[in-house]
This record gives sequence, structure tokens and C-alpha cells, in this order.
Amino acid sequence: MRVLVVEDEAFLAEMIADGLRRDALAVDVAADGLEALRKLQLGEYDVLVLDRDLPGLHGDEVCRQVVRRRLLTRVLMLTASGTVRDRVDGLGLGADDYLTKPFAYDELLARVLALGRRVRPALPPLLERGGIVLDTARRQAARDGRRLALSRKEFAVLETLMRADGAVVGHDDLIEQVWEEDTSYRTNAVRVTLSKLRTKLGEPQVVRTVPGEGYRMADVGVDR
Repeated sequence: MRVLVVEDEAFLAEMIADGLRRDALAVDVAADGLEALRKLQLGEYDVLVLDRDLPGLHGDEVCRQVVRRRLLTRVLMLTASGTVRDRVDGLGLGADDYLTKPFAYDELLARVLALGRRVRPALPPLLERGGIVLDTARRQAARDGRRLALSRKEFAVLETLMRADGAVVGHDDLIEQVWEEDTSYRTNAVRVTLSKLRTKLGEPQVVRTVPGEGYRMADVGVDR
């Protein structure tokens, strides 16, 4: 899942971004409304965590632009203004959810994950394929009952492949879904992450490389 955090308070922006990255999400950060629109134009994001009171271009206008452009991005609006009128106004602009400052990180994460699930057709919290069970709510993975100690990137790659339900996920698509835009080593990172993931998953291998196309999850004993 890709998230764009738009917050002009640098400390808060990095705190949110670091937390979401630890929970296996790909996160980019923008400090103002104009930068946010540029990033939204260049890349696809599942969720936009949007501070309402931004310098330059106000967060309200950013939200209006997301709606006007019919982006699939879901908007979680953050603000220090927590009155009923403020919440009604924010949701009226097209925001999908509204969270007042200060907030608990766990609640922010839960709301981001819930919005992310609404971007695509609803899927069960437990994904299963080839003996692998992925609990997307608890961020846990197991194969044939054996718990897997996956890094956040390994978990995100596995989740992306399992959500594809056997379809090929292109190399570039995998990068867009899992890695932040400022990761200069992304191509090599994909190879390294896939190698480590395959080792942890064990035999028989279920993550297949499709030459010239990308990667896919195969059903053991059915697809070779």
C-alpha cells in the first residue's frame, strides 16, 4: 500500500511516515499543498494523509483537486480543529475520514489500513495461497503452520503478490506499491528482498519469476 503524508510540521510528518513504514507501508512525504499535488500527479497513492491547515495551497483545495481529478486515492484529513462543524465541512469537501490532533498512532494506522482496503475490491483479512497464510490485520505470516519472521518490505511484497491472486505483478508495479519514490536503489532492492523472501518461505518455491513480465504466486502442486 502506498501512502502520501502531507504535513508542514516536519517532526510530525516524519513521525507518521516512520511509523507507517515500520508497519510495511510505502510512504512519501510532502510539506505543502503544491508539492502534494505534484506527487499525486506523478504517482498513484492508495491513501492521502492530509493536514488541513497547510501553507500556500490549503489542504481543503488539495482535497477538492483529488475529488475533481477522480483519483482513487482515499483521503484521511488531519486537523487541530475538532468541532462537529469542522468535521462536517471536511467530509463535505470529499474527504473519506477525519482525525483530530493530537491522535494516537494506532488509531491513525487502523484508519489508514481501513481506507486502503476500500481502494480495491474488498478482500478478507486472511490471504491464503500455497500453504501460506497472511494476516493483514495483525501483520503476521505463516506457512504450513510455521510462523515467518518477515521484514516490513518482505511482508509488503508478499502481500502484493498474494492480493494479485495468481496474476503477474510487473516489476515496476511492485516497486510502485512497496517502495518510496526517493529510494534510489529500488531495482536492486527488489531482487534482494525477493531473494530473502524466497529463502524464508522455504521449499517448494511459490514466488515465481515471469521473464520479461514480473512475478507471481503459484499454487504448489498445481502450477509449475
